[in-house]
Amino acid sequence: MMAYQPDADIVVGVDGSDESFAALKWAMRESSLTGQHVNAVFGWTHSWDMGSEPNSEEAWTNMRHDIAVQLREWVDKASEGVDFDPDSLKLTSVKASGTTALLQIGRNAQQIVVGRRSLGRVARWFLGSLSASLAESAEVPVTVVRVAGNEDESVTDDIANALTPVKETVHYVPSEGVVEESRRPVVVGVDGSETSRHALDFAMREAQLHDSPLHVLFCWQLKDLGVVPGYERAVAPIEVGQRRAEEILSGLMAGTALPEGLEVRTHAFHIPASKGLIAASRYASHLVVGSRGLSGLDAHFLGSVSRQIVNFAECNVTVVH
Repeated sequence: MMAYQPDADIVVGVDGSDESFAALKWAMRESSLTGQHVNAVFGWTHSWDMGSEPNSEEAWTNMRHDIAVQLREWVDKASEGVDFDPDSLKLTSVKASGTTALLQIGRNAQQIVVGRRSLGRVARWFLGSLSASLAESAEVPVTVVRVAGNEDESVTDDIANALTPVKETVHYVPSEGVVEESRRPVVVGVDGSETSRHALDFAMREAQLHDSPLHVLFCWQLKDLGVVPGYERAVAPIEVGQRRAEEILSGLMAGTALPEGLEVRTHAFHIPASKGLIAASRYASHLVVGSRGLSGLDAHFLGSVSRQIVNFAECNVTVVH
């Protein structure tokens, strides 16, 4: 991971989609709290609907002008109703794919922000997503802003009504119907690794910035605990593993300088990390995780923990490297 640069730009991918508008709004609101500049980046290629390829320098100049005008229109639309200083905004267009443009412009950013496209769960599982690929490739934190009200929620409502033997309409509202978003905590997943320490640092800043409580989760399985004292040649019982997990978590927190006034709670849960953190995302305002994941064939067939969380979390997610 590159050295954290709190005053560097927040770089946002903008392409005219509702997801990118949501990402830009989020970044502008973040900027209004931090004083950072926001750089709205549009990566374009000739797959974009802009006519035939220019055949003269004048034509290229005209095309670049048209692209700049289009980017300005998108930014103006996305920023409606947002309390944001226009002098803190930069506009950048690059002839490259969206991911390439963001990696290039955002290599020295404080973070890169993108919206999560509303692919269905099956499509995301097999095809992955641009946001997940970006989160894996970047060297700076990548925040993925979730757009509410997507296909998943309507389908889960359909499932709930199909399987619930009552006449009343059932709605699957795992977070919105329980706790208001402004009262939900920032959640960070840790495992004792150096990457998760970077994630904890980012999450503490985010929680402090938004005056939110911070919940630190260690989702563990026995293989994550290393050698459990007294069980060097045997499988430790779950209750022994739980005590060991709590010791690891306490050790991590003991070596962490907590910001003054920040409300912090710690939890150790015996559950696979991806499953536990995705469940936690239903009740969080923001989920922060490290980029460390599975390796080898497991990663090929199952996807890394961070990729699964980016694709399936029910709140905004930041992946820290």
